Amino acid sequence: MQSEARKKKVKSILVTLPKPETEKSPYYDLAKKYNVKVDFRSFIHVEGVPAKEFRKEKISLPDYTAVIFTSRNAADHFFRICEEMRFEVPADMKYFCLSENIALYLQKYIQYRKRKIFFGKQTAADLAEVLKKNASEKFLYPCSDVATEETQKFLQENGYNFTPAVLFRTVCSDLSDLADVFYDIIVFFSPSSIQSLYKNFPGFEQNNTRIAAFGASTQKSIQERELIVDIPAPTPNAPSMTMAIEQYIKMVNK
Repeated sequence: MQSEARKKKVKSILVTLPKPETEKSPYYDLAKKYNVKVDFRSFIHVEGVPAKEFRKEKISLPDYTAVIFTSRNAADHFFRICEEMRFEVPADMKYFCLSENIALYLQKYIQYRKRKIFFGKQTAADLAEVLKKNASEKFLYPCSDVATEETQKFLQENGYNFTPAVLFRTVCSDLSDLADVFYDIIVFFSPSSIQSLYKNFPGFEQNNTRIAAFGASTQKSIQERELIVDIPAPTPNAPSMTMAIEQYIKMVNK
């Protein structure tokens, strides 16, 4: 249980994600509504695995009849590696995407209407029915070096013929310019971002900084560092991170 002493007024928030491409972000709405400063700064970034290195994995692209995408990054690096390997993706390739957003993003690379594209709401389990109907496919699963265990676990447990292909890596960003900057709340979304915090600032002390954390693995990673998770999400009352932060601000900014 948090002590009352920690519940101080919030004036500034640092979100450890890239700056949104448009002004239509719930974080901007939050900033406006409660007159708080919200900054974005990605603590991690993605670097592609070069074709030369990918060849060592001995994965033959023509062997696969379907691809499973868990993120836009996965799509970007799949089509990049195909180009670098001079592999022309067949028109009958099937695409299984975790969300509609990822599916629509494929328009950047393929003629959307002419392709077999399936998508779920958010997880591999949402695709269960359609995957079952396509169980005979040979799936390629483009992922990072810190692949989402949930998707891999689902595919393994259901006996799908799939191959994980590490096409990109999650790398800690240089945050040295934040050394003397203080924020009331820092918002984390992945264990990799916590890792980046400590790589940049090995002596980090939480003091009065409130930590907001999305997802069980992120919260666990924070607690393992003996830090306090002041604002967890999702919760039954706050399914999104912005809702959890808003509830907290309402409580402390009286």
